[in-house]
Amino acid sequence: ETPQRVARMLCDILGGTAEDPARHLRVIQGEKHDEMVLIKNIPLYSMCEHHLLPFAGVAHVAYIPKGGRIVGLSKIARVVDIFARRLQVQERLTKQIADTLNTHLRPLGVMVVIEAEHMCMSMRGAKKPKSLTITSAVRGSFRNNPATRAEAMTLIRGGFSSGKEL
Repeated sequence: ETPQRVARMLCDILGGTAEDPARHLRVIQGEKHDEMVLIKNIPLYSMCEHHLLPFAGVAHVAYIPKGGRIVGLSKIARVVDIFARRLQVQERLTKQIADTLNTHLRPLGVMVVIEAEHMCMSMRGAKKPKSLTITSAVRGSFRNNPATRAEAMTLIRGGFSSGKEL
């Protein structure tokens, strides 16, 4: 039974290679939103292609729509999931998410930040459990405008100002 379980598990956790994330990025027609959209703390799990050990963490994805080109919020999480469910390195994962959103939404800017703990760092080699690797990919206005990038980073770090816990 174990070989079949392992085969099913590998199909599940590496199933993103058979999916096209762009199919989830159909634009919602008739919207006029042109302010920053941030989806933060999107859980992700992936497999390090160098050591075949998992890494897990969260993605924070921000974009500024151009011409009202927005997508459903869950679609961003699906894009993260599809790219994460492949043999990966975190740097490429971050870039792939940003580039896909940039290509298909054509926004004013995209920013992706991923924070993850890598079992290859925790269990072997350096043996530094709980260490986090943080990567970012910035496109458009997030790259060109320090204030826009700073606003996104403030929101990612917890800059929600209502005073209430969600």
